[in-house]
Amino acid sequence: MKIRHFVASAALLFTTAAVAGPQCTEAPESEWTSQGAMQQELADQGYTIDEFKVTDGNCYEIYGEDKEGVKVEIYFNPVNGEVVKEYRND
Repeated sequence: MKIRHFVASAALLFTTAAVAGPQCTEAPESEWTSQGAMQQELADQGYTIDEFKVTDGNCYEIYGEDKEGVKVEIYFNPVNGEVVKEYRND
């Protein structure tokens, strides 16, 4: 019984870690590009944003489509706008 509990606990921890997003910055929010400015910059680049949020890892994360209409999930560093991690649904 103890082994089963250990395996279940380990699996839960692994699943949680696998789903967690990246850590984008440790900079204070006062140094971040504003959410509105970031969203406008992405729109200017052709992105359609369905959802925009701030993650626990201090990233701006979007769900939407790129200029070619490909579905994307992208994590951006809010200080410099660099892409930290990107998922595309080609």
